Amino acid sequence: MGKLRVRTSFLLSVALLLLLPWIFFVTAFLMATGSLDIGSGQPGSYIASHIAAFTGLLLAFLIIGLRIRRHLLDPLERMGQAARQIAEGDLDVGLPQSSVKEIAEVRDGFEVMVSGLQDAYRKQAALEEERRFVIAAVAHDLRTPLFALRGYLDGLEQGIARTPEQVAKYVAVCKEKSAQLDRLVEDLFTFTRMEYAETELSREPSDLCEIAQRSVESLEPQAQEKKILIHTRFELGGCPLKADAHLLERAISNLLDNAVRHTPLHGRIAVACLRDGERAAFTIRDSGPGFSPEELERIFEPLYRGEQSRNRATGGAGLGLTISQRIIRQHGGELTASNYPEGGAMLSGWIPLHSGRTP
Repeated sequence: MGKLRVRTSFLLSVALLLLLPWIFFVTAFLMATGSLDIGSGQPGSYIASHIAAFTGLLLAFLIIGLRIRRHLLDPLERMGQAARQIAEGDLDVGLPQSSVKEIAEVRDGFEVMVSGLQDAYRKQAALEEERRFVIAAVAHDLRTPLFALRGYLDGLEQGIARTPEQVAKYVAVCKEKSAQLDRLVEDLFTFTRMEYAETELSREPSDLCEIAQRSVESLEPQAQEKKILIHTRFELGGCPLKADAHLLERAISNLLDNAVRHTPLHGRIAVACLRDGERAAFTIRDSGPGFSPEELERIFEPLYRGEQSRNRATGGAGLGLTISQRIIRQHGGELTASNYPEGGAMLSGWIPLHSGRTP
């Protein structure tokens, strides 16, 4: 049976108030006189009929009151109690059923709200756990270069490095550890921005090919140290976007940095940015060992390090690929990892193109 609206219930109640006394009156009159001829009745039969009508009226009020209590007041009271429990943080509260459509609709709305709150609490708990894990892990990673930096600075201060060659070596190590600290802090800052400042992204006209070219140029010195050849293939006319160019450059640079670190000496890296329909697609492929099956499943998890990238001397906190994926997703695109059929790792992504036309 379908649920009734309050207006329909009110009309049925009025009908009951009008009909039940009349039914009682007619029934009592028929029993007293044996006839339905109202004009032929005796005074006593009229008195009994009116008493029966009054009884019918009282019964109608009783039925209506019980129905109001059962189907209207009780659900509202339980709904109020449930709301107070929800306000106190009890999200496992049971919500009352009702045959009144308006109350049922309110209950359904409460149910959707409670479900949303439960999802929000679960996500908040997961984010809180992830944040604590990230802070603890990065703090641990910061200790290694800090201890090394302090040790070499103490060596310089105490005169352990006596020759110019030793001094130059100590200074070079200090600079390397400082750069490592800078990368760790920048990773943590960018990761935090991705989590809690999504609405602050700027959306300015940009070109993915230009962004990728700047990233390639910034990684050239590291690639040259390992004699790595970076081959680029960019779309003629570019790939126009509405994007935060600084963050996108950071994302592409993270991907290139990952490729350089895992490409062996005299290896190759191929970078491509091309149009694919309404998308700007890009790929970064290296000639390294590629991803293991476990890495392909977990490579974008925060702080995950595959077996071949656990060496902390690389300076990574395990956040680079996570940050890149989140930056790409915040621009409406996606980033995936795979192995190239001919060998090596391949990171592929896309971002919606911007035509430049205003709607």
